[in-house]
Amino acid sequence: MALLMDRAALAAFLASDFGQVAADFAVERADEAGVALRLLATERHLRPGGTVSGPSLFALADVAMYLAILSRIGPVALAVTTNCSIDFMRKPEAGRDVLAEARLLKLGRTLAVGDVLLFSEGKPDPVARAGLTYSIPPRG
Repeated sequence: MALLMDRAALAAFLASDFGQVAADFAVERADEAGVALRLLATERHLRPGGTVSGPSLFALADVAMYLAILSRIGPVALAVTTNCSIDFMRKPEAGRDVLAEARLLKLGRTLAVGDVLLFSEGKPDPVARAGLTYSIPPRG
């Protein structure tokens, strides 16, 4: 399926429709391979022990997959997460942004399935992996 929203369009959509969290993220890339999203990690994203919190990582994975889907179907605000499984594999480092690489595995009329790998900026090994399923509302 062709790309319907590029990096700039996804960033604009995030700012207009999800302004409450848009400042936490930066869309790095949107192409046929998927979407790369950056969590601009600040003090409020940390938990005790100097690590990025699990809820912040979950939000990054969820928003990255949402944008990967929208990049293919257009600005459908009511597409929603129906399932997410996340594996936390390594401690994400404080003082580093976290990068998400989201890719769609299946995009149907009513469901989308994808996976997301999360990395501490500058580190080669993933800190977490998430598998997500989204429900896509009927068109028209």
